[in-house]
Amino acid sequence: MSLKDDVHDFLESRRARITPDMVGMPTGGGLRRVPGLRREEVAMLAGMSVDYYNRFERGNIAGASEAVLESLARALRLDDAERQHLLDLARAANQGPIPRRRRPATKLRSGVQQLLDGMTGIPAFVRNGRMDVLAMNDLARELYHPGGDAPEPTNYARYLFLDPAALEATADWDGMAGDTVAILRQESGRVPHDGDLAALIAELSAGSAEFRAMWASHEVRFHRNGVKHFTHPAIGRFDLSFEAMELPGDEGLTLIAYSAEKESRSHDALALLSTVVATTRERERQRS
Repeated sequence: MSLKDDVHDFLESRRARITPDMVGMPTGGGLRRVPGLRREEVAMLAGMSVDYYNRFERGNIAGASEAVLESLARALRLDDAERQHLLDLARAANQGPIPRRRRPATKLRSGVQQLLDGMTGIPAFVRNGRMDVLAMNDLARELYHPGGDAPEPTNYARYLFLDPAALEATADWDGMAGDTVAILRQESGRVPHDGDLAALIAELSAGSAEFRAMWASHEVRFHRNGVKHFTHPAIGRFDLSFEAMELPGDEGLTLIAYSAEKESRSHDALALLSTVVATTRERERQRS
């Protein structure tokens, strides 16, 4: 799909979710031919001509000023992540046809690896915007791959959508899958000429109807903090809070760390997870 198609589909999908009542517009009675707002209604709310807005929905967003884009974001009631996505799409359109090549890191700097290994009390891992998992510490490895029975996925999106075992192994598959697609959609706007990302999207689209449906929704969101649900065979189901921190010295890399409130069921579960990892290490030491 082209950048123009992405712009068209994104704007059309955002317009379709806003009803006249939401913005204080009269419906005029009768049956409306389109879901949500009409194009001329969005143009009026954004303070631009209908012809100018129609140009945007045809995907021709190059040359639009930031002020115009901000007006459009307000008219469509975009949240911060959606607004940033719109700005990213416009920035990509202004770059023209010359691809911007960017090769995300495939291994960690030693300092980042040392930091990850030193986080012994909490699960943590590092990924890039394509959801390639570069490294995990021992707790994260046990959290995502209990007992080490299955190989670690090198790409979490590919694991979720193409590995049949993921649906049963993931406690909140729908939530994690939705977050994953939203991250990939955000990344596709930020680096639209990443050939490896385009190949991954094509692979997931060909292999998963669920991915195709989620991708077509054009949902984007920031993945900065929140709660994830996990199930471990020796511990049961528990929830962990996460913080996602971009690494300033490594463009495109994000460190994800999990934690739990003290004296909570999840805190006890995390302590048990540490015990499982320590026991596994001891068994491996004895075998060697």
